Amino acid sequence: MRPLAPVQKDGPRVNKEIRVLEVQLIDAEGRNLGPTKINDALQAAEDAGLDLVEIAPNSVPPVCKLLDYGKYKYQNQKKAAEARKNQKIVEVKEIKMRPNIDDHDYDVKLRAMRRFFEEGDKVKVTLRFRGREMAHQDLGLKLLVKVREEVGELAKVESDPSLEGRQMTMVLAPR
Repeated sequence: MRPLAPVQKDGPRVNKEIRVLEVQLIDAEGRNLGPTKINDALQAAEDAGLDLVEIAPNSVPPVCKLLDYGKYKYQNQKKAAEARKNQKIVEVKEIKMRPNIDDHDYDVKLRAMRRFFEEGDKVKVTLRFRGREMAHQDLGLKLLVKVREEVGELAKVESDPSLEGRQMTMVLAPR
């Protein structure tokens, strides 16, 4: 029978979990008390009614601070939640066109693209060919080049026009 692997704890080591002889001790006010024996540091934490928390485990000796571990964990959770709240998920919006699109329809699609770029989303422009239109792929390419030029100040080309089967695609990303 194989021995069980030690359980990996997420987060810093606290109090009796710290297994070194000497630590660099920082008190609750942030003053550096210098290298201190682990037993003295644990006693100082107990006297202050706080926990001894390993802040920088890789330094020599490890840096430990006297603080309320529950409060410390709570503040870290709040900080992580705030970071998650502020990040923007970039979506890829798709605009479908045909090579012989009418002017008004083209303008409507272009307005939608501009709105997507202002919202910070990428746009995948898909040009679908049907039947005999496959013989005139140059018209489709001209249309995609026209789109690229008209939204040039708002967006940059992430992938150039490419033909995949019966459709030509191009991906644009906001600047």
